[in-house]
Amino acid sequence: MNQAEFYQKLDQYKLIASVKETKFLEKAASARLGAVVLSVGNIGVIKGYVDFFKSKKIPVFLHLERIGGISYDREGLAFVSNYVKPDGIVTTRNTMVKLAKKQGLLTIQRLFLVDSDAFHSGLASVQETQPDALELMPALLPEFIKEYRGMLEIPIIAGGLLRNRQQILEALQAGAAAVSAGSPALWKENVL
Repeated sequence: MNQAEFYQKLDQYKLIASVKETKFLEKAASARLGAVVLSVGNIGVIKGYVDFFKSKKIPVFLHLERIGGISYDREGLAFVSNYVKPDGIVTTRNTMVKLAKKQGLLTIQRLFLVDSDAFHSGLASVQETQPDALELMPALLPEFIKEYRGMLEIPIIAGGLLRNRQQILEALQAGAAAVSAGSPALWKENVL
């Protein structure tokens, strides 16, 4: 999947399932999603999970820091890119974004807005690494979604602490291209 196809998928569905438990893999696969982020599994099973979602034509990203047995270095990313073959990765680390891009993977850089320093250093980081999308966390800060949206040319994904449809709609109205939700109850088609 290339960047344009990923953006088109996000525009069409606006919802990303963040899968944190294996018991929710099937539920995510049956939802209408712009993508899925896998934060579950290990080196022994992750290829099967990725292949499963690809067979459903759902873009799949790995949150590498949560996948056991894969190192966060050039060799680990080469293994992921050449053997596991997800569409991309999600990470908070600048070096991982740069390495993943060299491997031809799409990148979503995750940024936690905890204070004004995080806001400014995060913006500088994203401008340096140029990921394919930025995930702002928590999603419950629509004014910051608007502000980042005005400063960056990449899609903003709002994630974290979402509990209901109204919060999802507020994030989208603030300019988020999509929302990332870990609650299977929010993956329902009628939420959006």
